[in-house]
Amino acid sequence: MIVRTTVKSIQDLMRQDSGVDGDAQRISQLCWMFFLKIIDDQDQELELTKDAYRSPIPKNYQWRNWAADPEGITGEALLAFINGELFPALKGLAVTARSDGRRRMVRDVFEDAFNYMKSGHLVRQVINKISGIDFNNLDERRHFGEFYEQLLNDLQSAGNAGEYYTPRAVTAFMVDRIDPHPGEILFDPACGTGGFLTCAIRHMEKEYVRTPKQREKMQGALRAVEKKPLPHMLCVTNMLLNGIEDPSFVRHDNTLARPLISWGKDERVDIILTNPPFGGREEDGIEDNFPTFRTKETADFFLALIIRLLKPGGRAAVVLPDGSLFGEGVKTRLKEHLMEECDLHTIVRLPNSVFKPYASIGTNLLFFEKGRPTKDIWFYEHRVPESQKAYSMTKPIRLEHFRGCIDWWGGNARKGREETSQAWNVSAEEIKARGFNLDSKNPHAVDDDHGDPATLLTDLNIAEAEVATLRNQLKAILGEALAR
Repeated sequence: MIVRTTVKSIQDLMRQDSGVDGDAQRISQLCWMFFLKIIDDQDQELELTKDAYRSPIPKNYQWRNWAADPEGITGEALLAFINGELFPALKGLAVTARSDGRRRMVRDVFEDAFNYMKSGHLVRQVINKISGIDFNNLDERRHFGEFYEQLLNDLQSAGNAGEYYTPRAVTAFMVDRIDPHPGEILFDPACGTGGFLTCAIRHMEKEYVRTPKQREKMQGALRAVEKKPLPHMLCVTNMLLNGIEDPSFVRHDNTLARPLISWGKDERVDIILTNPPFGGREEDGIEDNFPTFRTKETADFFLALIIRLLKPGGRAAVVLPDGSLFGEGVKTRLKEHLMEECDLHTIVRLPNSVFKPYASIGTNLLFFEKGRPTKDIWFYEHRVPESQKAYSMTKPIRLEHFRGCIDWWGGNARKGREETSQAWNVSAEEIKARGFNLDSKNPHAVDDDHGDPATLLTDLNIAEAEVATLRNQLKAILGEALAR
């Protein structure tokens, strides 16, 4: 509760500053400030527990040396320090092949960061409130982590920034079904704010991590890439809050910038969990990296990359829009390639409202394993609870809404699956016969009874006649009024 109150008061202070415009800028501003406090708290603990440990941040720019004193610099002097010294120093950190991962991480986070606040006095007030949070206190860090999740959730209504956030119920369900273990190389090639990584870490900590060595094994097998600066910064901070000492595995890069063929066997991974951007178009030249699947649709590129990057026996869970299921041309070749190289065993069909308000299109969760061709595909139609018409910001999808699907799933071996009113099976031969169209409709769904067409047409004619009568009456009344 104290953390929640603190962050709310910080947001209220930022709303008074003329330089911060909207949720996305406010969250970005909060993030780089929290990042510096979190990493400094970690540094102070590591300096006590690890011999010869040195902070990646130069002494003058460590939180403890410029921000921690509540009576420290403020006003124009503070702004001058932040804009003229702090940011240039952290953006320009020298990084070599031998550099510590944390040092590279700091440079990458600040590479495109920006100080939006224009009042040095308000900045000082915000800094003093942040200094009151001890991120080495596990209880405070946990409470802040929960509130940080809410901040990320707020991105859904922050314009284009909504694309970086996948509802946590969706990520948690996908992670639960994939069931990652410590040491399995887990990759998210378009990680956004780190939702899949966070859920995977929490899943492994709950189910499998019992010793420091197991935790080290888990951390060492995480991989992620994010192209945009804001979600990259948010993701790195998210990793720090989840106790990851070195989140430098979250690279600030474009996964699609490399030719598909250049990804070698030594870069293959055990697990891919991702919600790749869809509906967008990549910059000119990217399609040259995918000569077999020449398109500009981002989701298509990522699906081709995911198939290549999985090891034999590797498994994936991917969010894709309806368009990827029924699309033709390049999409047809891509789906054929997917079913030849992988066992596409399950597609969970989600209602349009899951990603509202950012997007209102139908989405699907594809689960597949590499190494054997698809023989048949199970489809499961997820439905909005009967108590509501759709998911929304006030009534979002929750993990318990997936309980029916989890109970039906059949465990890791997917044994005992049966057709139900929400689940059906389609053979690979049938999919091939219809041109690899994966847009399978629920055969058990009962069509809405809209009535007899002839009766409906008669009712329409009567209603139109009544409207015409009322319109004529209104014209007559207006005509009399104007004539007076």
